[in-house]
Order: sequence, then structure tokens, then C-alpha cells
Amino acid sequence: MAGGSFGPAAGVAKDRAHQYEGKVTAYVIIACIVAAVGGSIFGYDIGISGGVTSMDSFLKKFFPSVYQKKKHSHESNYCKFNDQGLAAFTSSLYLAGLVATLFASPVTRNYGRRISIICGGISFLVGAALNAGAVNFAMLLSGRIMLGVGIGFGNQAIPLYLSEMAPTHLRGGLNMMFQLATTLGIFSANMINYGTSKLDQWGWRLSLGLAAAPAILMTVGGILLPETPNSLIEQGLKEKGRKVLERIRGTQNVDAEFEDMVDASELANSVKYPFRNILERRNRPQLVMAVFMPMFQILTGINSILFYAPVLFQSMGFKGNASLYSSALTGAVLAVSTLVSIVTVDKLGRRVLLIGGGIQMIICQVS
Repeated sequence: MAGGSFGPAAGVAKDRAHQYEGKVTAYVIIACIVAAVGGSIFGYDIGISGGVTSMDSFLKKFFPSVYQKKKHSHESNYCKFNDQGLAAFTSSLYLAGLVATLFASPVTRNYGRRISIICGGISFLVGAALNAGAVNFAMLLSGRIMLGVGIGFGNQAIPLYLSEMAPTHLRGGLNMMFQLATTLGIFSANMINYGTSKLDQWGWRLSLGLAAAPAILMTVGGILLPETPNSLIEQGLKEKGRKVLERIRGTQNVDAEFEDMVDASELANSVKYPFRNILERRNRPQLVMAVFMPMFQILTGINSILFYAPVLFQSMGFKGNASLYSSALTGAVLAVSTLVSIVTVDKLGRRVLLIGGGIQMIICQVS
């Protein structure tokens, strides 16, 4: 992400935060729901790809050697799926996402969150179309790269958009809508794979092509939704930013929150070398937490487990469809857990959920 949301400026929050007025308007709820759809595409890809790579019709068309080993070899599943082309299909999305993030950051900062959301949605659409209509490996790989570009832009802008649109007292819950959309995308993908696995020859095309549905909603939403007040203020459009703030808060009495946004923007712009500034000693604890917490979460292997869930369940003895609906069960647990977090995060706080989740992960890893 390009950065966190702009809350009250340092030294001002304690004085003016209690003066914030406004309510949760239908306008801001709709904006957050539509924006959060972008998370469902990331989750959908995680869930759909593992299921597709276990479909015989997909393997026969693009990875015939893997298909032959899967059907006729007595090797372990690792050896059966040890193929450079298949590895490129899997990893190209994440590599493209990494590179795209480097370009998405200045775009999000200088041109607004909506532009990045639109760029991400269009990239998703192109990627879904290429994958669904793929006739050779090059076309399939190009689709994966475009999906990665979409993820780079979407994951950069959407959490920031949600955080900046949400009222202060509900920021935690509304910001987690991105995570909820991601888990629902994983669950939906697992269910779709379970259904399309019964469709010989073109089931995998349907699975990959359905990613276009949320991509269309994300693109249209990016066009129709307003820019965040924070972004407009950063671009020098203070009056327009205030009007948007009044609309999403449902009141004209937004002086305190607006002044904090202006102060925060001026403070941020006063920093000459922001990237050098975050390396200063006073900012290192926050920097370490921001970098290492997501890294440690990924190093638990959760993304790999979700991606390769059908193959993992097959290696454990689950046959055919059993491995797919076992993956769907995993996705359902993710979605329910996220719902619990959304309900409790603003009441219990982030730290309680972090510690509780960490303890559960330790227990599961040990067992």
C-alpha cells in the first residue's frame, strides 16, 4: 500500500477528534462495498488457480507432461507437479504484482485512489479475458501477468480508499471489508471449481473467465465513486475535498475533521525526503512492525496452502471432488473468521485480535 490513511495530524488528534460529527451514510457504505470488491478478485485468483491446475482438461491442454505423470506415475505429488511451465503460471502473477506495486504507489499518491482502482479493474478484465480464451501457453501467461498488474494496483489503492472513506470510529471494521471480500472470493472460487470440474474440456475456461464479473464492478465503481477527501486535499482541491467529506458524513459540520485532514496533508508535504524519513530512529519501531508483520504472516505458508489446497488434499488421500469441497470448507472458515473480526475489531482493538490470532496460528502450526 502507498501508506496508511490520514487521520488527525500529530498534536491535533487529542484536541479535535472528539469534535468529529457525522454518521454512517448509505453513500459511504455503498462506496466501501463497491471498492472492497477488488479484494474478492485477489481471493478469487488464490482459490481458483489451485483448483484449475488440478483439472485434467486444463493440464492436458497446457501441461501434458504433468498430466501424464499425474495419471500414470507412482511418484509423489511434488514430483508430478514439478514443472517449470506450471511454476511460471503460478508465480508470474505475484512477480507482476510486485513490479506493478512500484508503479502504483506514485500513481495512487499523485493522481488519486480512483485512478489506481480503475487501472486495476481494467487489468483484471484483460487478464480474465486472456485466460478464459487462452489457446496456448503464451496467452495463458500473458493473462496471469495482467492479473498480477491488477492486483498490484488494486491492493495498493483499495485498502487506502476504504480507510479514508470510513468514519473514524468504524475505520477498523470498514477497512477489513477488503479482507472479507478476499476470503469470500476464495470461498466462491472453491465452490465454482467444484461445479466446473464436472464440465469437461471448458470447465477451466469458465473458472478463469468468471474473474471478469467482479473486475467489471470494480472498474465501473472506480469510474462512478468519488475520490477520497484526503486525496483531493493532497492535490490542492480543498473545496472539492470538503464537499465530498460533507456528503459522505451526512452533515455540513465537518470543520474539525476537515482541518485535521488539511493539517495532516501539510505535514506530509513538509517532509522533503519521506522515504529517508521513515528510516529515522523514531520511526523504526513502526517501520519494523509494518514490514515484518505481513512478512511473517506470509511465511506461515497460508497463501501456498490456500493456493495448492486441492493438490494438498489429493496427496492426503482425498479423491477428485472431495479435495475440492474440502478446499471450499477451508474458504468458509476464513470468511466466518473475518466476519468475527469485523464485528469485534473496533470494540476489542487491533492488538487483542493480533495476539489472539497469533496464538491460534502457533497452536495450529505445532499440532
